[in-house]
Amino acid sequence: MRILLVAKSDSVHTARWISQISDKGWDLHLVPSLDVGATHQGMQSVTVYHSFYGKNNKTAQGTRLKGVAVFSEDIARLGRGALRRYFPKYRSFQLARAISKLRPDVVHSMEIQAAGYLTLEAKRIVGNRFPPWIVTNWGSDIYLFGRLNEHKDKIREVLAACDYYSCECQRDVELARVFGFNGKVLPVFPNSGGFDVQKAQTMRQSGAVSSRRVIMLKGYQDWAGRGLVGLRALERCADLLKGYEIAIYSASPEVRIAAELFEKSTCVPTKIIPECSLHEEILKLHGRSRVSIGLGISDAISTSLLEAMLMGSFPIQSCTSCAEEWIADGETGILVPPEDAEVVEAAIRRALKDDALVDGAAEKNIHLAEEKLDYRKLKAMAVGIYERVAQEARTRQRT
Repeated sequence: MRILLVAKSDSVHTARWISQISDKGWDLHLVPSLDVGATHQGMQSVTVYHSFYGKNNKTAQGTRLKGVAVFSEDIARLGRGALRRYFPKYRSFQLARAISKLRPDVVHSMEIQAAGYLTLEAKRIVGNRFPPWIVTNWGSDIYLFGRLNEHKDKIREVLAACDYYSCECQRDVELARVFGFNGKVLPVFPNSGGFDVQKAQTMRQSGAVSSRRVIMLKGYQDWAGRGLVGLRALERCADLLKGYEIAIYSASPEVRIAAELFEKSTCVPTKIIPECSLHEEILKLHGRSRVSIGLGISDAISTSLLEAMLMGSFPIQSCTSCAEEWIADGETGILVPPEDAEVVEAAIRRALKDDALVDGAAEKNIHLAEEKLDYRKLKAMAVGIYERVAQEARTRQRT
């Protein structure tokens, strides 16, 4: 089977998705949805089509890079800039050419605002001989951007033109229908793949979760992330934090500054987890944490929430994600408004005072992880998606 993916080539989520199908012997190709000239080091057994890229781009075994390779990333950046300036539609034509040349069995755009829009433009160029098209909704693609005037019509056009739709939340299935999608909905499960649940258990701190003395905070502060709200809520809980350590990962510059001031004002040890940390290190930190906090105004199922559940840490998660499809509010986690530090504070206080709550939640969440997050189960579902789409295409051709 030949599959052409349109996705962010430097994204760990893209790399993790491809890892689920990289051992099938299929012919995998990736046209980056954003032309950044970078390939995630975890990308496996796929041909990636850049325009200009630096020769020092390190890749995993079996991954091939195509495009114009130059010695310096600065020169590559200039080349990409020139293309954008003088040939603004070059990405659409590059993708259309790849589709016409490769004639893939399936085209799969992962994410809508970059990959979906780009694939739609390519489909208009290619015309009627366009392969079956899967659109995957990432995070806020419809839930947030669907409320913005700039994106409403574009989202409708993508959903009207594609054949299959996949997402992480039942919420987003309903939203796609509202936006006019009338094709086939694929199974709902996390886009980032599953976990080795048994191995993860060996990385958890021994003993009761209530004995742990680390609090994890997702440090995004941007168009969606609200790490500063979480830090402010922790500051309001300073009277309960003696003996605790705060660990902040994915910290934005604003959060780094605020964290330093927080540590000085509260005397609570606070560390910023380096951006280059391995995924296993983040899991181990969740496995040492009593509470994991993730706040944002929009998301699908947050990977950090699933990691916290897997590792026994009590999740405090914004109610603007799909967390209600995974946790029972007040029982296996607490859902909070992402911009209300007072409510987040109350949730943190409860999680720090109620040992039975966090210990009971950890037991229930690991059972759910074993049932729904095992990498073997999710890998089989990912493989099944492509096999189904290809088989249905062959059936249509015979009839």
